[in-house]
Amino acid sequence: MKKIFIGVVVTLAVVFIFRSCSEEKESESILQENSMLIQQQIDNVSKLIVTEGHFAEVYNYKDSQQLFGPLITAHKKALVVVNAEVTVAYDLSKLDMEIDQQTKVLRLKSIPEAEIKIYPDFEYYDVTADYLNQFNESDYNKIKKNVHASLMKKVALSSLKTNAQNRLISELSKFYILTNSMGWTLIYRDQIVDQNLHELMLKD
Repeated sequence: MKKIFIGVVVTLAVVFIFRSCSEEKESESILQENSMLIQQQIDNVSKLIVTEGHFAEVYNYKDSQQLFGPLITAHKKALVVVNAEVTVAYDLSKLDMEIDQQTKVLRLKSIPEAEIKIYPDFEYYDVTADYLNQFNESDYNKIKKNVHASLMKKVALSSLKTNAQNRLISELSKFYILTNSMGWTLIYRDQIVDQNLHELMLKD
């Protein structure tokens, strides 16, 4: 009778240990699958061009050089019409984040700065130059540099960057929906996100 009792106890202990190991492996597998799903979602939007805009610029270029002192002055000028396409993008592959499988937390530490790229199309009109002051490569480079700086100022004063940030927040909100549906917690800069991602980002 004693041997039977010991056999039953040993059998129950083996079954309990087996079930515990199985449940632990299943839980670990689910955590890994959830982690991979979150990572895949982030990778899907890693190259995110959120806003495009078009700008026009009319630029008058003038240059004068004095030759032989003030005796002779050589002039050159050009009228430049620029039509530019501007894109605002976020490279989310540079997103500083941390996935904690044990506590089921996705932590967004920082978001990369917006990348502004300008693709200008230059058209030159009324290009005139004196014989002793001809157009050269440095003139064209100077025109491109000045136009680029002017366009960047226009972009800064426009609603392009604000629209881009709103689009970014819309994309990042998918992380909240995903983590929330799986019972995870989304944290941005040490604050729990509960549908207030827009307010948290505006504080930056």
